[in-house]
Amino acid sequence: MPRRLSDVAAFAGVSVATVSRVLHDKPGIAQATRDSVLTALDVFGYERPQKLRNDRAPLIGLVLPELQNPIFPAMAELVVTELIRHNLLPVLCTRTADGLPEAHYVQMLLAQNVGGIVFIGSSYADAGPAQVKVLRERKLPIVLINAADENLDVPRVCVDDGVAVQQALGHLRALGHERIGLILGPVGHVPSARKLAAYAANARDLGWRALVAHTIFSMEGGATAAARLVNEGATAVVCASDALALGAIRAVRKLGLKVPADVSVVGFDDSSLMNVTDPPLTTVRQPIAAMGSAAVAALMSQINGHVVPVDEVLFDPELIVRSSTGMCPPTCQ
Repeated sequence: MPRRLSDVAAFAGVSVATVSRVLHDKPGIAQATRDSVLTALDVFGYERPQKLRNDRAPLIGLVLPELQNPIFPAMAELVVTELIRHNLLPVLCTRTADGLPEAHYVQMLLAQNVGGIVFIGSSYADAGPAQVKVLRERKLPIVLINAADENLDVPRVCVDDGVAVQQALGHLRALGHERIGLILGPVGHVPSARKLAAYAANARDLGWRALVAHTIFSMEGGATAAARLVNEGATAVVCASDALALGAIRAVRKLGLKVPADVSVVGFDDSSLMNVTDPPLTTVRQPIAAMGSAAVAALMSQINGHVVPVDEVLFDPELIVRSSTGMCPPTCQ
């Protein structure tokens, strides 16, 4: 038991003596400190004393579309950390191989009487009309991060996809590229649609021929789309995710070409390990730490009974230049 007490104390940032006083329901402990200790007990899976078992931290649903794309677990980790700091317990829900949709998870979360839900890159509308109606009737605190569809009446935290494309195109234009392709997710995916709008505006203003491909978010999808765009004359491609970009690099090599000597590739997200790929990937970084903090702050405001504006909060991305982009080859001339 001393080992367990020390674990709980370290996690809660208090002394072992303070943990003991909370467990024995002693007076003179600040409520915030008491909540931190009780949350630590829940996180480690330790049983609370009988008289404290009904005083559990609220559960918060965390809905993700997948875990294969490294940006989603990275974002989830940051949000989870923020939730625990506020003495909230996250419940992770993600699509699995058997294809359980968002509606299934929302139904389960509602049955558990959760205190709120954070959707990351997911489709709030896919929860289904019936579930969305229940969410609204209960006035359940909800925040969307990089939502896959338009939700104008829900607080949203998003990266500015238009700025991301402008940064990538500006970088490639400075390197002499004019035949720049764009690889996006499926038609109807809102972040992809916003990237397309920014790309189309630039192409129109500069007199470029649009080179666009929609595909699934995977390396295989990126490889298929990139092969088509390169065969259509693209000397550079901007991708809507790092996974798409890695697939694009693979496709370029299969065509007997080199990155970046023949084709430059730009990703999006700056997922983990993108600085050690071959070549290290030039990409547009999402400020996921700031976005996660903003999302949890909006959720906490709702939980505390405050009115939260439903305006979309946009965060500027940052272009990270590495070795997958270079000067346009002589064929550009």
